[in-house]
Amino acid sequence: MSDLKSSFEQAAKDVQSLSERPDNDTLLRLYALYKQGAEGDVSGAKPGFFDFVGTAKYEAWAKLKGTGQEEAMKKYVDLVKKLRG
Repeated sequence: MSDLKSSFEQAAKDVQSLSERPDNDTLLRLYALYKQGAEGDVSGAKPGFFDFVGTAKYEAWAKLKGTGQEEAMKKYVDLVKKLRG
């Protein structure tokens, strides 16, 4: 698990230095996988109706409910690797 955790943390750093900004759907996927891997299932209240970005992030994370943290970490690392080319 520690190898996965260090790969996950490195991927979180690597995503900041991507040569091109991913599209919004990919950004939401990255966000959701990161949150699921770092914190587990979605928690807290859903943002208000007019907080469009917050609502989109919350809903993307909520779709991963039940996904194990380890699995989410692996998917996050794989997605970042794919984006880095």
